[in-house]
Amino acid sequence: MRRFGYFIFGAAIGGFIFAVIALLFAPSSGDQFRNQITETSHKIIQDVQQAAAQRRAELEQELATLRASSSH
Repeated sequence: MRRFGYFIFGAAIGGFIFAVIALLFAPSSGDQFRNQITETSHKIIQDVQQAAAQRRAELEQELATLRASSSH
């Protein structure tokens, strides 16, 4: 379970670093650059929140299964 969390964290950090590097080397104006950074950071945050919600749902389902089998 921890490995999945580490994977998500690493993927988010890696994606963010890659996005910043890509934006730094892309020719664009300051306003476009700020907009791209904002959009990219919002996308990363959304992806991490979605992955966390999915994992939480999986863990809640697993917990419910464990509770049901221990109560019998």
